[in-house]
Amino acid sequence: MMMMHLLYNIGWLLALNLPALFAACPDKDPDLHHWNPGHDKEHRLNVGLNRKLLLSSSATVHSIHIYDGGKLVISDGNEEPILLRTRSILIEDGGELHIGSEDCPFQKDFTIILYGRSDEETENLHSYFGLKFIGVGRGGTLEIHGAHKLSWTFLNNTLHPGGMSKGGYYFERSWGQRGIIVHVINLIGEVVHSDRFDTYKSEDESKRLAEYLDRVKEGLIISVAVNDEGSAKLDDFAKNALSKLGSKYFRHLGFRHPWSFITIKGSPESSAEDHVIYQGARGSAAAKVFKLFRSSDGNPFTVGSTSEWVQDVEWTDWFNRDDERGSGDWEKLSDLRVAFPGKICESPIDIQVVTVDGTPASRTAQVFHMHDQDYGFVCRNKDQANGICHNYKVRFLCGKPVRPKVTVTIDTHVNSSILELADDARTWKAGDVIFVASTDYSMHQTEEFRLLRCPECKANQVKIQGKAKYLHMGKEVDGVDMRAEVGVLSRNVVIMGEMEAQCYGNNACKFFEFDTVGGHIKMGVGFKAAHIEDVELKHMGQQSMGHYPIHFHMTGDLDEKGGYNPPTYVKGVSIHESFSRCVTIHGSNGLLVKDVIGYKTLGHCFFTEDGPEERNTFDHCLGLLIKAGTLLPSDRDSKMCRSITDGAYPGYIPKPRQDCNAVSTFWIANPNNNLINCAAAGSEETGFWFIFHHVPTGPSEGMYSPGYSEHMPLGKFSNNRAHSNYRAGMMIDNGVKTTESNAKDKRPFLSLVGARYSPHEGADPHKPRQPAIIKNYIAFKNQEHGAWLRGGDVWLEDCQFADNGIGLTLASGGTFPDDDGAKQEVKNSLFVGESENRGTEMADNLVWGPGGLDHSGRALPKGVTFPIRGVQIYDGPINVENCTFRKFVALDGRHTSAIGFRFNNSWQTCPNNNVTNITFQDVPITSRIFFGEPGIWFHHLDMDGDKTTILHDVDGSLSEFPGAYIVKHDNWLLRHSDCIDVPDWRSAICSGHYAQVYIQARQPSSLKMKMIKDEYPDKPLYLKGALGKHSHYQQYQPVIMLQKGYTVHWDGPAPQEVTIWLINFNQNDWIRVGLCYPQGSTFNIISDIHNRLSKRTFKTGSFLRTNQMDNLDRGYPGRGYYFLDEDTGLLFVKVKAHNSRGQFSFCSSAGCERIKIKASIPKNSRVSDCTRKAYPKYSEMPTVDVPMPQKIPIEPLTTNDHFLEVKLESYQSRFFHIRQDLAYSYVNGKKYYHADDGMQIVAIDAKSGKVVDNRSFRNMILRGIPVHVENYIANMKNNSIVLVTSKGRLISERPWNKVLTQLGATSVKLKDYLVFVGFKGSFRPDWVKLIVGEEMAKLHEVIPIPVINKLKL
Repeated sequence: MMMMHLLYNIGWLLALNLPALFAACPDKDPDLHHWNPGHDKEHRLNVGLNRKLLLSSSATVHSIHIYDGGKLVISDGNEEPILLRTRSILIEDGGELHIGSEDCPFQKDFTIILYGRSDEETENLHSYFGLKFIGVGRGGTLEIHGAHKLSWTFLNNTLHPGGMSKGGYYFERSWGQRGIIVHVINLIGEVVHSDRFDTYKSEDESKRLAEYLDRVKEGLIISVAVNDEGSAKLDDFAKNALSKLGSKYFRHLGFRHPWSFITIKGSPESSAEDHVIYQGARGSAAAKVFKLFRSSDGNPFTVGSTSEWVQDVEWTDWFNRDDERGSGDWEKLSDLRVAFPGKICESPIDIQVVTVDGTPASRTAQVFHMHDQDYGFVCRNKDQANGICHNYKVRFLCGKPVRPKVTVTIDTHVNSSILELADDARTWKAGDVIFVASTDYSMHQTEEFRLLRCPECKANQVKIQGKAKYLHMGKEVDGVDMRAEVGVLSRNVVIMGEMEAQCYGNNACKFFEFDTVGGHIKMGVGFKAAHIEDVELKHMGQQSMGHYPIHFHMTGDLDEKGGYNPPTYVKGVSIHESFSRCVTIHGSNGLLVKDVIGYKTLGHCFFTEDGPEERNTFDHCLGLLIKAGTLLPSDRDSKMCRSITDGAYPGYIPKPRQDCNAVSTFWIANPNNNLINCAAAGSEETGFWFIFHHVPTGPSEGMYSPGYSEHMPLGKFSNNRAHSNYRAGMMIDNGVKTTESNAKDKRPFLSLVGARYSPHEGADPHKPRQPAIIKNYIAFKNQEHGAWLRGGDVWLEDCQFADNGIGLTLASGGTFPDDDGAKQEVKNSLFVGESENRGTEMADNLVWGPGGLDHSGRALPKGVTFPIRGVQIYDGPINVENCTFRKFVALDGRHTSAIGFRFNNSWQTCPNNNVTNITFQDVPITSRIFFGEPGIWFHHLDMDGDKTTILHDVDGSLSEFPGAYIVKHDNWLLRHSDCIDVPDWRSAICSGHYAQVYIQARQPSSLKMKMIKDEYPDKPLYLKGALGKHSHYQQYQPVIMLQKGYTVHWDGPAPQEVTIWLINFNQNDWIRVGLCYPQGSTFNIISDIHNRLSKRTFKTGSFLRTNQMDNLDRGYPGRGYYFLDEDTGLLFVKVKAHNSRGQFSFCSSAGCERIKIKASIPKNSRVSDCTRKAYPKYSEMPTVDVPMPQKIPIEPLTTNDHFLEVKLESYQSRFFHIRQDLAYSYVNGKKYYHADDGMQIVAIDAKSGKVVDNRSFRNMILRGIPVHVENYIANMKNNSIVLVTSKGRLISERPWNKVLTQLGATSVKLKDYLVFVGFKGSFRPDWVKLIVGEEMAKLHEVIPIPVINKLKL
């Protein structure tokens, strides 16, 4: 009875739960009919009229159409995998396809293969979905839910080259680790202790080495090797100790000899040793020892030790001496050496030849007469089928000076490695394929592995087959999370395209050797439901529009707003080896894309298409190995850009870097989307790119008003990371061309164009600004930029940047901010120049060279000489606050700096660029900021923006002078007499009130402008204008010091129209400007206010001519005066602001105040340069309106180095008829006066900055032969700063030349007065300077303490 009751209850429970079971697991539905059609490629399956089928075996059909209540369910009860081959699956009008469900994920193995060729004469090819598709149309339902797997996580322990499986070890050192390096290893292959002994520097280290070896227990393995140099201070204690261990060569070790030694303590007969002679600076040499051991349990392991001098190689610059005209292109090595002296090494290792547009010579199909690194390159026109060569350029591979390297390895001979991960990975199974992302500059260092069974692994460990080829970081490095992403590609549910062996037909075979017509999944308008989860998509996407692995096409709102409950999502999907994109969202909103991997794809990966896509969320998505595709200009690389000109206007000449070259992992066409916890781990161009459609394009046309997306506030952007990208980790910049090509703009539709981002509430520029907040963003190992951000209020908080070519570029508003009053800022963030993640020295690292901090070898972002920067300022205004800069160290030949400026910059630089509360760690004070100098990366440094750079050091944390402005050292529009030179920065520390004037010139617009401050007429500033010479007007954008007088001159007849804009003027700020005009010119001058937002202009006054300069000050709103000095040709106006201005606004609250001058200029007028007549007539005595700030004392400073302020003057004072010579030296607040005529020398210790001696040498004692001075200098300690001032007339010049030259002076030509800052030591610092003059000599600069010689590149 009791048993019957129990059975009754069980049956009752089953009856209650069967409906829920059927709902959760779709293959349990009792209404399903088994369908096992076998294999028939002509079978067209129609599932309609409420027919419900259960597929439980593999099948091949022509196509499947599910409609009108039909349902196809895949059985999850089979032991054997199910494979379904079909050309297409169309789901519409109430049809449903179910593979598992959200509550009952599919557990067995199921694969859909989509087959077909694009060149087949296929009947009824679907007009919307095309071929090889799963298409979900109106009323269709697609539910795919595979078994859940952890999609991707992070490596939690570094994976070294060689795998470093359990028991393995890898050790490498170079410069900075000189001496004898010892490792003690036990008999199971574990390092139990290691140490370094600098026996080059100290005999004490030699004795310590002997004692160390004596303490090692017998039976332990000892590995000993030399790194760099270890012989100089070796004594007999150490030599005897090594000889006792079995060494035969150590006793005779010579200077820099590579030497490696391995032995077992107590068994000298077991020793293995190698020793070679140092080959000098241009030859490699290596001593290598490898010895096999066997542990107590019988497992073998090998200890390896290598001591070597490594010769690195690097490519020269490109050379193009000849072109194809004449008999051909002759780039002979002998000719190139003459044309480019000193640029090519004696014995090149290799030669590389490309056309001037970058096509490799091997791909041109031309015949070459000579192609050899010893001879050069020759292409003869007569050898070519078309009678003419291309224009080629060449470069040569050259060996560099050697560097030391010591390597110690322990190899356990197991062809597997155990990875420690950040998360529980027990859902990953043996046989799964995983990848470990690159943590270096090249995305191609990503590696794939297959998982092995691992009973011994913990929950967060997996065992991989094989060993790593590259270094993959598994830890935080220098405060930056550089852990490699580790993802699994395998899923139990697979949808894949069936591919041909090679490219065929009209399928972009010009660019791809492989078949690019994969399968695709597409959701169309009005689908009923779509949820795709834990699926593997392989060989999906096509190089044709609209056919992508997963594509939501014009589907509107996909969440509750659109009636979808549960909301539509794509989760846990692995998309790899895709031929076009990963997930495409087109005209769709509110989609959740979570835990999705995009791996090895062509074209933008996570792609929002036309601009109206909003409220979509990408959460914990990962994309890597993203390569160029052909579909859009922005997808294309340079070759594609030049070749594909469909839609371009006749005569279009592609400019790949401007029009194309933008393939990105995340391509976001509307800011109102969310990116959270995502990673862009390697693209040929960019990781995250926010792009702007001024108007929506394609089918989305008309969905929003012009400019809507540029003003749309940013969605949530937090905890994202980007690395191993070429162009940038992140870009906020550019738009796409939304008009068809025409004669005025020949570029194709959707080419890249300029755009500015300015977020406002409700995307309305008339409403308050709403800053775009970027939080916890990490960018490392991006070759060009960690992030490039252009626009209005874009603010970064708690971000990390490391090992990028340029960490962060802030490009606020260009010439005129579209969002006046906005600023960019970065707060509470970390910037690392060269981290301990040095990379792997292999061919994939195209640039390998010395690091700045210790000179050891490392992968570098671009050329070996590229000036790495943490923050790059383009224009402004910007704010850098509470940020830390770490490990930015310049070399002699590489101008690394924590802060820098955009070089080759024609735009403006805003005086409201502020830095506050900056911390420097392992950044020499000389590398804090750099203003550039002419050279390979800075070009001629003669663009307008290069000359007008300025930065405000609000609290002195940059310069040690609170409130100071840092300006370019040779810009005397910004300098005054008390400014302090900073030679290492190529800048000066100044004080003052600064603003800008924009001077617009029309008719003509091609002139160069010269501007002179009246206080320094011999130090003009030359500007060529920010706009191209073909512009209808030109704009000059100098930064100026307020309350001063200036004159403006031209290199041709003056422009007929000049408009002076007041930029960054506060109310009542003014300057006086005299503009040069030809004789006989007449003028019409007005003032107005232009509101750039409303594009309305209001006249505010007129100017009348006055005959007195003083009347310029008597103008008032509505009435101004101008003064024309006909003798000099100068037209003077007082430029004054009458309205208040917001803190970061360029213009006043009423708009931009301007003065417009229209001139009637006589024909045949000459050059309008009035300088000679203007000065000295209008010269002013230099004054300092804002006193210089006091330097912060040394005590509160947190860094080990600091600036030493020195000021030297030698001059003649006049009081009526009395003349008196005066001279002094000033050192950090203390003056040393010069009492007698002669020479005063102040000696300063270059390490501490303390004055160690102050000596005067009187002329009456020297009698013209300064032997006393020569002896004094000769006896002075090395590494001394030497300050020299003269007082009175020097008796003899020639003997002094020798003394000054010994202290670093060059081209010595003495005059009556002399001041000199020199250095006694083995090198010449940048700050060594000699000033001489007829009436006075003055020098005021800061010197970095301690004085350190930069390592040479």
